[in-house]
Amino acid sequence: MSTFTEPAPTATALLLLGKGSDAASEKGVDCPGELPAPSDPDLVARARAAKEALGDRLFILGHHYQRDEVIQFADVTGDSFKLAQQAAARPEAEFIVFCGVHFMAESADILTTDDQKVILPDMAAGCSMADMAAAVQVEDCWEALTEAGVADVTVPMTYMNSTAAIKAFVGKRDGVVCTSSNAERALNWAFERGEKVLFLPDQHLGRNTAVRDLGLSLEDCVVYNPHKPNGGLTKQQLRDAKMILWRGHCSVHGRFTLDSVRDVRERVPGVNVLVHPECSHDVVSAADYVGSTEYIIKALDAAEPGSAWAIGTELNLVRRLANRHADKQVTFLDKTVCYCSTMNRIDLPHLVWALEELVAGRVPNQITVDAETARHASFALDRMLALP
Repeated sequence: MSTFTEPAPTATALLLLGKGSDAASEKGVDCPGELPAPSDPDLVARARAAKEALGDRLFILGHHYQRDEVIQFADVTGDSFKLAQQAAARPEAEFIVFCGVHFMAESADILTTDDQKVILPDMAAGCSMADMAAAVQVEDCWEALTEAGVADVTVPMTYMNSTAAIKAFVGKRDGVVCTSSNAERALNWAFERGEKVLFLPDQHLGRNTAVRDLGLSLEDCVVYNPHKPNGGLTKQQLRDAKMILWRGHCSVHGRFTLDSVRDVRERVPGVNVLVHPECSHDVVSAADYVGSTEYIIKALDAAEPGSAWAIGTELNLVRRLANRHADKQVTFLDKTVCYCSTMNRIDLPHLVWALEELVAGRVPNQITVDAETARHASFALDRMLALP
């Protein structure tokens, strides 16, 4: 079976991974101690030693999009849903080191006890999608729904990839959080309680779930643009719509196009195209299989030896799957490098630094959500975790 073919590098691919930059002075990084050099040959040994010294006091969560150098130290790997569950299920761990991005660490802080401390190795590990929905913008949107006379029949629903403030907004209004693993169940839950759903902040996951899984039409969906008056929509459009989608997206999954699907089908005979539901609707419609990162992993595990797969999700995960399944032909759906640049800010030097700080009795980069925000956000998160 052929080996995995690396996509061609782009002009910014290495820059996005922090190559050639001074990691100790990156924006948002607060390392009062000395950050180890990436070239330090002892990084792996230092990480192991620090983890061993902390023992059961430490629990490391690793998202599937993390680099291999980091993921090797995770006690649990998963997508945002699985990691949220695991964070809530480990009350005995004093320190939760979250190798992911900021909104995930916020959710972990909300779901863990007051005695536990959640640490993000690099505070610059954010999420561009989460940043596309600010609380004040969402409040304005709700006001537009109120003026259109539909707020009382609208259930707000937010993707896990959102800030704690947005989750709190949803919790205050009896809504729910979802992930790509349970979006269909969450959307069914919402429609059992209201006539419409305001879906934040990823328009593609909302549209794909509504149309592909629930059988709604594209005409049932409208997109609210927070940068336009009233979202660029008339009151009648808000009244007619069943799905009010926020104008947000994932910068990684947004790179995959219909041409990508057509091209790989021409290049790889009999290929199975498997994509994440954060991809655009035309890409999802052209794919053979659609699902969360956990779904993608299970699909490859169950695939027949010799089968060919083109996968449309973050490159670190695709490469890891290709290495794990040498008996299958695994292709990255895009021809060029496509990392989640903020997720990749969590590298081995930052992890080692965070662990060694904990060993020294200092708590670095602790993520805390204020009590009022956490209280309302937990309502929506708990509803998600309780979905059948």
